[in-house]
Amino acid sequence: MKYKGAIGVLAGLLCAAGCGGKPPPAPAPPPEAKAPVAVSGVAALEEVRKFVELGPKEPGTPGAEKAARYLKERLEAAGVEAEIQEFKDQTPNGELVFRNVLGRIPGKGGKIVLFGSHYDTKTGIEGFEGANDSGSSTGLLLELARAFAAASPPETEIRFAFFDGEECRENYSPIDGFHGSRHLAKKMAADGSLSNLAAVILLDMVGDRDLTITIPRNSTPWLAALAFDAARAEGMRGRFQLYPGSIGDDHDAFYARGVPAIDLIDFYYGSAPGQNDYWHTPADSIDKVSAESLELVGRVAARMADGIARRIATAEK
Repeated sequence: MKYKGAIGVLAGLLCAAGCGGKPPPAPAPPPEAKAPVAVSGVAALEEVRKFVELGPKEPGTPGAEKAARYLKERLEAAGVEAEIQEFKDQTPNGELVFRNVLGRIPGKGGKIVLFGSHYDTKTGIEGFEGANDSGSSTGLLLELARAFAAASPPETEIRFAFFDGEECRENYSPIDGFHGSRHLAKKMAADGSLSNLAAVILLDMVGDRDLTITIPRNSTPWLAALAFDAARAEGMRGRFQLYPGSIGDDHDAFYARGVPAIDLIDFYYGSAPGQNDYWHTPADSIDKVSAESLELVGRVAARMADGIARRIATAEK
């Protein structure tokens, strides 16, 4: 699934000092953040477990189609408008059918916050469950959908995108990998809705018991700052850090089009700190996934959505 890119550089903070005269007034304190929606790590883990039990979900197979229909049913059961976006795309193995699963919770305003996850599993790995990659983010996205649907109408419209075809078959290229996210970004650009996207928050590999969210450099800086603030509010700032380089993932299709986007991903998923040796191996099993990690990432993501809404409200004043 993802790949490491070249080391990037985030813009620094520019500090300016006055040159005499009356000092500028102190900035007004930010509005008090609303309590995030009630996210349950236990419920999210159960969603992961049930999703993993569906079996392999390699694009273009009956398993992938079964998974897409399952996700749509789970969204609808939570009271979320849902649809399957079916399309064809070229791959190294010829043309295949892909299916994005999309959910929508109307908001009070016209702007949109999009939460994303891929649900396909990597091909060609015998005994691969994909409990963390892609089960963890998919299960958590279902729990976030339930939590937002059960709460008061959000300030912004909330959308959920379960992307098909994130994993490459051979090597990432314009015809290999990220099929679902590229299709959705292109379609939203064509129908004009891309301009209403306030932010894309991608979740990926978020269930590791030894959680370290490694935000890649190809993420929008203010969203990274918002994630760190949200993690600090949860008392878990140390679990979130910047990755030393870029990571190719489903947020890129939107980031490349100028949409603020961030990838909340744990790319240190392994047998020792800083290692990633469980990734794309049979070791990626359900026993490695933690309800506590899922709940933390879910609460941070919910706080981020609230922070984005407050940022929009401030800009509109």
